[in-house]
This record gives sequence, C-alpha cells and structure tokens, in this order.
Amino acid sequence: MDWKEILRRRLATPSTSTNKKRSEQELKDEEMDLFTKYYSEWKGDRKNTNEFYKTIPRFYYRLPAEDEVLLQKLREESRAVFLQRKSRELLDNEELQNLWFLLDKHQTPPMIGEEAMINYENFLKVGEKAGPKCKDYKTYLDFVLALENRKEPAALQYIFKLLDIENKGYLNVFSLNYFFRLFFQDLENYILELIPTLPQLDGLEKSFYSFYVCTAVRKFFFFLDPLRTGKIKIQDILACSFLDDLLELRDEELSKESQETNWFSAPSALRVYGQYLNLDKDHNGMLSKEELSRYGTATMTNVFLDRVFQECLTYDGEMDYKTYLDFVLALENRKEPAALQYIFKLLDIENKGYLNVFSLNYFFRAIQELMKIHGQDPVSFQDVKDEIFDMVKPKDPLKISLQDLINSNQGDTVTTILIDLNGFWTYENREALVANDNENSADLDDT
Repeated sequence: MDWKEILRRRLATPSTSTNKKRSEQELKDEEMDLFTKYYSEWKGDRKNTNEFYKTIPRFYYRLPAEDEVLLQKLREESRAVFLQRKSRELLDNEELQNLWFLLDKHQTPPMIGEEAMINYENFLKVGEKAGPKCKDYKTYLDFVLALENRKEPAALQYIFKLLDIENKGYLNVFSLNYFFRLFFQDLENYILELIPTLPQLDGLEKSFYSFYVCTAVRKFFFFLDPLRTGKIKIQDILACSFLDDLLELRDEELSKESQETNWFSAPSALRVYGQYLNLDKDHNGMLSKEELSRYGTATMTNVFLDRVFQECLTYDGEMDYKTYLDFVLALENRKEPAALQYIFKLLDIENKGYLNVFSLNYFFRAIQELMKIHGQDPVSFQDVKDEIFDMVKPKDPLKISLQDLINSNQGDTVTTILIDLNGFWTYENREALVANDNENSADLDDT
C-alpha cells in the first residue's frame, strides 16, 4: 500500500487520546480499589487476632498539682511504701563488711603491688556464699567481669567499689520526681538516714544532725549545681568523689589525717560550724559584714566583703549558715572551677562577664590601703596588673574571662592577690619564703 494512502487513513481515524486518558484513570481507580480491598482484609485479620491494637496504651501520668491535696498524700504514701520495700533490698553496713570478708577470703594470688586480686571462678564462689540479697549484685558484676578476660583476676577493691556503687542506687528512691534528680530535701533525707551506718559519725550528738546534714548537702550542691537550679543529677553524684568521701566514714580505722581532709568527717563539720559560732559575736545566729571580716587571718578587704553581701543571699544584711558554707567552700577550694565561678561573680562588679583593668584596680586599691595601714610600702598597681595578665594569658589582651582564669590554672593565685592582704603578701614574698624553708630544711639535716 502506498504510504500516502496509509497517511490518509491514519488522519481519517478518530483520535484515541481521550480513550487512553480514560483507560489510565480506570487503571488507577482499579488499583486503588484493590489496595483498599486487600488492606481492609489484612486490617480486619489483625483486629481479630489481637484486640490490643484497638487502643494506644497510656504512657504518661501527670504529677498532682499543689492544690490536689488528696493525690499528693496518696503519692507520698505510695513513695513511703516503695522506699520501705527498696530499703529492705539494700545491703546494710554489716552485710557489706561480710561481703568484703568473703571477697578477701577468696582472693587469688599473687598480689599486684598492694592490690589483692580475685579471679572469675572465685568470684562465682563468693556469689554462692554471699546470700540472697547479693543475687542482683552478682548478676550485675557477672556482666561486668564477662567483658574482661576471665583468665585475668580483677582487683578486690575494684570489685567492691562496683558493688558499693550498685548499692548507691538507693539514691534513686529519694528522688521525689523520679527523673533521676535530687532536690535539697531529697539529699538531706538520704544523708540523714545514712548517718547511723557511718561509724565515724557515732560521736555526733543528735542535736547536731541538722547542722551536719546541711554542711554535707551544701558541698554537693555548691559543686554539682553551678547554675543554682536547686537540683542535681544522681548520675553526677555517683560520678564525683564526694559520695566516696562520705562513705569512707564507714571505715572504723580511718586515720586522723584522712578525717581532717574529709569535708564530711565529724571533725571537719565541727570545725566549720565552730568557726561560724566564733564569728557570731552577738549570738543571733547570723553573721554581719563586720563579723565575717574576722574570717581566717582577718585580712580580707572591705571592698571584697561589700561585694559578698551585695551578691549573696542575706537576711536584713546578715548571712545565715548556708550562705556561710558557700563562702567557705569557695575560699577553701579556689583551684576548683565552681569556686572560681563564685569569686569571679564577686569580682565582676560591672556584670560584663569579664575583668578589665578597671575591675582589677578597683579591688587592688583596697589591698594598697591595707598595706599603708600595716606600715608597708604599697606596691604599684601597674606591676601587679602586668603580672596578672602574664599569668592568665587571656584570649583578649584587655579582658580576663572566667574561662581564661580556669584555663590558666592560676585562678587561685589571681583571686587571692585581689581580695586578701595576707594572700598578696605571701605571693609577693614567695621567693623569700621558699629560701627560708630551704634553710630550715638544711639546718634540720645538719642536726
């Protein structure tokens, strides 16, 4: 057939584009019908096999509001019952000591240095003899030891510390909101219940318990709650050394030196509280600026003390014991970031987030005035300013931030120079003091 004839017939044939479009739409409709049919059948089968899928289970229960007294009482009672049940599951001091005795009895020679060791097989024997309360601890440690080479023994102290940390899980039940955070009252309750289990605190009078608890709790919150939110993570408590220091008081043979350096020991708590009472000359239970000025060597500047009472919580211009504890913790731990943060806030008189030449001069002028009063020749501020900037080496050559102080590892020296005449004198005469110490040491060697 001639191609012209084919073209003529083709042009004469009606267009089928509309039919094609209709067919495509029909195919889509058919596809949707089939999908709906099979999905309905499948969904129907699931409904028939498991009725649970009809509803979403409840997973959130709101905390009762303050005005819902009945619900609050119910929650407190439920929590009390829960605490009683959990406390029965914990190892008391005697049971922990018995566990340590079993670990020590089954140690595996040889010792590594002064560390007694135990292998996996002997550890399993301890688990069998330790009693039902240790079942959960054994399961936990079984997992930990399984991660290590079972042919290699582990240190007994390491094992016992893991057990002790597991036992510290008791902290969780003191969290009122169950979000793994503790408020002041939660931690106070925990330490108050812990006191009878710590032999080194047996000598404390019960009338002193509230002051001891306040002293202990304040250290946790001073260092672990830098933003002063009023709550701290239980994870942070377990990760720091404070709880270890507190539980160290279980040791009946703890040396006098260890007690003196342990903030939580009875001698330390009595020392801090005794200082507070000695400063309180009018015996009203509070400290005025004049009374606080006699703290330590009584050489802190009035300018610094003014800032303390401007920035810290006071009552009618006087500070209570809790505020005093923060003050003591800051001054006794000036190398720590939390303490530097406390002092830096007092030095930052313009609230700019940094110290400039004006700030440094403002505080050092008070040091110069004290030097004149004590008959000493004032040191040039320009020299001191240059030394401070050389020590800190801030990112900005004209400003010193808190982070600059922390990074320099000279924060304790810088702050001491600016707030305490005795501290500045010690720094200024450091070379002479070292020479005197060396001479005294040489004299002792000769004798």
